[in-house]
Amino acid sequence: MDKKAPKKHDESLDPEFLASVCKALGHPARVSIMQFLRNTDHCICGEIVELLPLAQSTVSQHLKCLKDAGLIKGEIEGPRTCYCVNKDILNKFLQMAGAL
Repeated sequence: MDKKAPKKHDESLDPEFLASVCKALGHPARVSIMQFLRNTDHCICGEIVELLPLAQSTVSQHLKCLKDAGLIKGEIEGPRTCYCVNKDILNKFLQMAGAL
């Protein structure tokens, strides 16, 4: 019987990071937010709420989840917070997902 050697653990993958980002992207509204922010390519404030058929408070919860995972950055401008994609984290995730 020919046994294959077990595959070596890929040191370039960070399972904790990959799992946390996958969890943050585990909701269609958050995927839509990421797609919108990535295509916009600049920080935006109020337009995110208009993008989705959700209450402002629900959108805020989704934004918090994405921000906690590091996928987006939020900068306070007056009474509003403007959001944009954290390209470093997104690229790290895309690289690791591709390595799977």
